[in-house]
Amino acid sequence: MSSHRLFGRQLSRDSEHRMAMRRNLVQSLFEHGKVRTTLPKALEVKAMAEKLITLARVNKLNERRRVIQILQDRRLVDENQDPIEEGPTRTVVQKLFNEIGPAFVDRQGGYTRIIKTSEHRIGDGGDIVSLQLLTVDATPKGTARRSAGLRRKRNERKHQFATKVLKRFKDSQKPAEAAKAPESAPE
Repeated sequence: MSSHRLFGRQLSRDSEHRMAMRRNLVQSLFEHGKVRTTLPKALEVKAMAEKLITLARVNKLNERRRVIQILQDRRLVDENQDPIEEGPTRTVVQKLFNEIGPAFVDRQGGYTRIIKTSEHRIGDGGDIVSLQLLTVDATPKGTARRSAGLRRKRNERKHQFATKVLKRFKDSQKPAEAAKAPESAPE
């Protein structure tokens, strides 16, 4: 079997499952602004999301139809909205074209970022990353990876400890100086 002209990651799924998973992750990214997933999935979703944002920047009918065809448009669920109440609801495509696309009009590419976290999946130990739109300024919860900044963290902890010790030493010296000062002053 040849593997010519094939691209993308298989992700241990058949093609329909893989496409549905990518579509769902992209819609969640557009809906929430960030998603947590594994690194290979994030790389696949990042490529698809950036292509869709590029289409949304143009904001014409043909591009909107192409995005609807790719995403198979789902409704956004508002936290404040009552699920029984019928009324106008927004969709992911509407949010993409009305909010996300105009936010990136001046930018030529690189609409998303992948931030590696120190967390691992329990079952197989897969690396968990945070895929974010660049409009989201929040950093992921958790600590930085061990390989990045470990020396800097140690140095900061040593510095904090030294400042605490120095402050305690100065505080202990002040009462002794205050007690000596009134005795030597004439009344």
